[in-house]
Amino acid sequence: MCNDMPVADVYAREVLDSRGLPAAEVEVMTEDGSIGRVVLPQRAFCRPCGSKTCPDDKTCGGEQDVSDVCHFVNTVLSGVLIGENIYEQAVLDRILSHHGEAPGVSLALAAAAAKTLGQPLYRYLGGMGACTLPAPMMSILSGDPSAADTMDFQEILIMPVRMRCYGQGLRTCVRVYQEMENILLERKLSVATGEMGGFLPELTDAKEAFSLVLEAVQRAGGQPGEDVVLGLNAAAGNLYEKSSDCYVFAGESAGSGRRICRSREEMIAYLEGLCRTYPIRVLEDGLDGNDWNGWKMLTDRLGGRVELVGGDLFHTNRKRLARGICSGAGNAIRMNADEAGTLTDMLALAEFARQNGYRTVISCCHRETEDTFAADLAVAAGAAQIQAGAPRGAERTAKYNRLLHIEDSLGLAASCGIDL
Repeated sequence: MCNDMPVADVYAREVLDSRGLPAAEVEVMTEDGSIGRVVLPQRAFCRPCGSKTCPDDKTCGGEQDVSDVCHFVNTVLSGVLIGENIYEQAVLDRILSHHGEAPGVSLALAAAAAKTLGQPLYRYLGGMGACTLPAPMMSILSGDPSAADTMDFQEILIMPVRMRCYGQGLRTCVRVYQEMENILLERKLSVATGEMGGFLPELTDAKEAFSLVLEAVQRAGGQPGEDVVLGLNAAAGNLYEKSSDCYVFAGESAGSGRRICRSREEMIAYLEGLCRTYPIRVLEDGLDGNDWNGWKMLTDRLGGRVELVGGDLFHTNRKRLARGICSGAGNAIRMNADEAGTLTDMLALAEFARQNGYRTVISCCHRETEDTFAADLAVAAGAAQIQAGAPRGAERTAKYNRLLHIEDSLGLAASCGIDL
């Protein structure tokens, strides 16, 4: 193996994401002509000048922001990276951190390094031990906390268990998703989909939604809790009303004719009841991301039998995860490439979580592209699950298809065991 391969060029251009909005594609070329290419949604590129704050989609400046980022990559980052050794990822990432983190550049550098060695990306990132496929955790029903005719929680997800291989689990989830569409059509409910591909029917509360999902599992030939388990992304931060210090359920309120407002203790009891009634094995963002005491209470109550994922709680951030570990908040972390600083940061965070008994869930953005880096990263990091949305749209299925390719290439070495 060559110990030194200089970076020859770094270039960024504007492309389109799944909604036709601007995204940035980064290409890195090495001296031998190998090219690594990564496309990340706009949200991943909101820090072109080293700012540590990333605005939400409503405050991003749209096309101009991506244009500025591409200009920054092409005029500043390329200049400091050209000539550096492509195999020194940690060094390259320190350079990026010093000049202004751009996750896409960090990922493209690793993709180029893998190309020079003729290795698949997951193998280059994770080494010989990267053999475990993450379980697909698919969005099937979505909600809107601002709407009065949909489920208040953000989404319900389905996940296979007892699967002999990743491909089998994927097919199981797809069948359930298709049966859900059939059920909604039969009942003349909307089959419009949310940003992650989950259906958006008019429902009164979460219990009605869970009942529909269980029916879809059974119609697909599965047994709820044995063949397919459920995940719930509560996104409770969207329900939390600071002025009243409670969680307001607008949809449930509209359906019942009275205001449904749950305190922290009532919210925990409500979630505990749902997990007891339905085969929910993964609960994400069950409470507001700033309620550390509440998360400790939630973990004490449910942590022994439910995977409690901190998305808004941890923000793909090592310091916040360390605080969670010390305080006993949650037992899993959601990692988003668009929230982390560099690839080195992401891999170190995944290892830190593993060492402390926390599972890792690789999650994709709601505004995605056809890029499949997240699939390779999930295998390299030994992630328990991958959230890539519903099996609808090339930007979603591309990740699932890439994992099928990886499983095929691993052959007998592939494993997909999951203990939930």
